[in-house]
Formats: sequence, structure tokens, C-alpha cells
Amino acid sequence: MRRPSEMKRELAQNDTAPLYAGVKQMILDRIHSGEWPPKYRVPSENELVSELGVSKMTANRALRELATEGELVRIQGVGSFVAERKGYSALFEVRNIADEIAARGHMHEASVIVLARESASPEVADALELEIAAPVFHSLIVHSENGVPVQIEDRFVNPAAAPDYLSQDFTSLTPNVYLTAAAPLSGSEHIVEAAMPHAWECKLLTILRSEPCLTIRRRTWSERHVVSTARLVYPGNRYRLETRSGKVFDE
Repeated sequence: MRRPSEMKRELAQNDTAPLYAGVKQMILDRIHSGEWPPKYRVPSENELVSELGVSKMTANRALRELATEGELVRIQGVGSFVAERKGYSALFEVRNIADEIAARGHMHEASVIVLARESASPEVADALELEIAAPVFHSLIVHSENGVPVQIEDRFVNPAAAPDYLSQDFTSLTPNVYLTAAAPLSGSEHIVEAAMPHAWECKLLTILRSEPCLTIRRRTWSERHVVSTARLVYPGNRYRLETRSGKVFDE
């Protein structure tokens, strides 16, 4: 592995591109050369700031864009890792929960708790790359499998990407189906974390406060524009997220 001084010197030599692009290219060079193999933990934002002398905003943009482009997988509280070269796991695919439930021979139902136009909070505005207080569409939906709640989908949508979002009947089609048609997916970012549920989430999922949940924070892009940011909450004792990679041979 190259020492921090070598990385900093390499970045200085590539001064014709924007600084964040130079950091991206340095990381890509190490991935494509095999120096940083799949599942390798790349330097964190703070480590890049310390080693390269760049700003935290520059480091964040470089890592975020590499995750969007499928080069890295970012896991909250753990770090950023080089993505597997041979395909993507189901865990990090943008899949339709209704199709997953139907594939098991079960019945999918959706309860729409919120479907409204709101002003973007600072956090939502940052995720959607909009101005604070800009209009956004907000949906809060509980997905059930055979009558048992298995996912809370708390989603904010950029109105420019999906202007008819609020007029959809999300009891008969999912936001995934509508958004895929309205703004075809070109990239996504996932952050996975384990967390204890909030009181209101316990009520919607009908679980105890002591039951842990798995949370996925997902952003999706169409071309260069962020389409939506969603927080997906799964009760740990009812739902399992699976991943499979490489070749699997049945007997």
C-alpha cells in the first residue's frame, strides 16, 4: 500500500481536475490495479482529510460519488469498502418489496400513513441536493406480508423527478414501481445499520421497544439527479435480508 506522503504527492501531480475528482481517481487507480481488492476497507473521510490535506467536504463527495457509481459500499458506523467485482448482492439492489413477497407465495399489502407535500428539512435537502425548505414529496408506508408488518418505508422525493408522485395509489402499486417508470434508475447508495426502533415505529410494526431493527438508508439517482431518499426499517425478528455472490451449483 502506498504511504500517505506518496498519495498526497500523487494528488498534487493531478492538479488539472477538481480536487474531489482527483481523490476519486486515486481510489479508483488502487481498486482497478488490485491494490485494494473487493471488501477492502478504504480510508475514511477523516483519514483522507488527515492524509491528503483536503477538506471533509471534498473527501465526502469523492466517497459518496464512488458509492453511487457502484465502486464502493458504505456501511454506517463501519466504513467504506471496495464493492464486489462480480455483480451486486440482493441486499444492495433496489428491489420491489411487493415482488419479493409475491415470489414467496405470500400476499403483500400496503398502508399509506403519510402522502403529502412538505418543506425540506436541512437533512432531507442535503440528501436530495436541494435548497433547505424547498418543496418535496413525502410518503410514509407500512408494507405487510400476509397481514404482518415487515417494513416501514419513509421516503422523500424530488418533485422535479416525479411530478405526479402524490397522485399515485400506493396501496395498489409501490413507490419503487412508479419511480422506476417515472425516473429510470441509474445509480443508488445504501447505508445499512442496526438500530433500536422509535416508539412510533414500534406502533406501526407492532413490535416491542426491545426488539432490534435493521435499517437501510437508500438514495437513488436518475442520470445526475437525486430522485429520492428513503429510510427502510425492518423488524429483525420478522424479516431477513439475504445476499449471494459468485456461482452457485445445485446438486
